[in-house]
Amino acid sequence: MSKPIVNIADLPLDSWSRGELYAGADVRIGPMVGVKDLGISFSEVPPGKSACPFHNHHVEDELFIILSGEGTYRFGAESYPIKAGDVLGAPAGGQETAHQIINTGTEPLRYYGISTMSLADVCEYPDSGKFGVFSRSTRNPYDKSTIRHLQHLDHQGVDYWEGEPGA
Repeated sequence: MSKPIVNIADLPLDSWSRGELYAGADVRIGPMVGVKDLGISFSEVPPGKSACPFHNHHVEDELFIILSGEGTYRFGAESYPIKAGDVLGAPAGGQETAHQIINTGTEPLRYYGISTMSLADVCEYPDSGKFGVFSRSTRNPYDKSTIRHLQHLDHQGVDYWEGEPGA
């Protein structure tokens, strides 16, 4: 951290795209200003795209602040129009709290994403029928010592004792 202030005009955005529906440019701000236990990012999403699949967190809460542009906020079974000035809640929970921001406007959609920084989380992806388990050893978002496992919900897991010596 060089100083506890950044300006969004000066942020080094990382641009990316995936398939037809997903694209964006984003950066994690928290580490830049010395914040370790609160996830803070800035995102720009082009028209017609989303920065992530429809998903819900079992542990982490998220909050989004729309800075410019317009779009649709999928939340649970509902969809809501969003615009600059809107604050979107995405509390931890089941599929009733699944969420996704989609840019349905004609200009880039810009927003802050704020989240709790749990050391472990479980996410579900209702559109694809997957779930993911994520764990990291520190709250540093750049920590590479993570466990990340995704699979479809309909796959059979293993018994707790399977393969354990003497079980």
